Amino acid sequence: MRTLLAMPVHNELKYVAGVVQRVKKFCDDILLIDDGSTDGTGELIQSFNGIHRVVHPVNLGYGQSIIDSFHWAARHDFDWVITMDCDEQHEPEKIPDFLREIENDEYDLISGSRYMATSGGQDLPPADRRSINATITEIINALFGFGLTDSFCGFKAHRLAAMQKLNLTERGYAFPMQLWPQVWHNNVRVKEIPVRLIYNDPNRHFGGMLDDAGNRLRHYLSVLGREMDSLREVTPVKSEQGCSCCCCGK
Repeated sequence: MRTLLAMPVHNELKYVAGVVQRVKKFCDDILLIDDGSTDGTGELIQSFNGIHRVVHPVNLGYGQSIIDSFHWAARHDFDWVITMDCDEQHEPEKIPDFLREIENDEYDLISGSRYMATSGGQDLPPADRRSINATITEIINALFGFGLTDSFCGFKAHRLAAMQKLNLTERGYAFPMQLWPQVWHNNVRVKEIPVRLIYNDPNRHFGGMLDDAGNRLRHYLSVLGREMDSLREVTPVKSEQGCSCCCCGK
């Protein structure tokens, strides 16, 4: 099975060269999605040999970068897409763990978790990020019975055939709020595996209104609620465990 390693990149001049060199030890096919970088990142990655690129003339968002990686992989006959961040907060040395799960061929979405039991050495995330992740993860589990521990981790391996069943359109950081309902609706088989929790720059921001934690949580819930409404138009949505949260309307 052909596997593509895809990394969204936005103003990562400080990190991108080092991360790409580490990733090359584990993957032959690497796609960088330059999401409207303005700090010289785009010019730098043009000089990389043997690296595929998708370029957004302006910043379109994290979700759009992931969606574009799926489209690119499909056009070039890949079977799997591993996505990871390019800011040294995802360890390339964990890529073999995802490759082993791909080879086992039992699941369609292998999702990294920074909150599964690990051997320690974890950084502490900013309190608002951990709180929002915990809240959203609890809601996702109540709705769909996944048993997730980390609903936001972008370090994932995606079976492309499974992703092509989904209608993914969410461009921004709320992309997981569309992904998880559609994964459940389409019976995509999910497994979590542990990855190390790294926050080397806790001051990095989301931008605009999302820098405020309350606004960010409300935005995520709004996207999730909208996606649930969309699924109800196709077929009744029923949680195995039942739910009384604000998203599902029960």
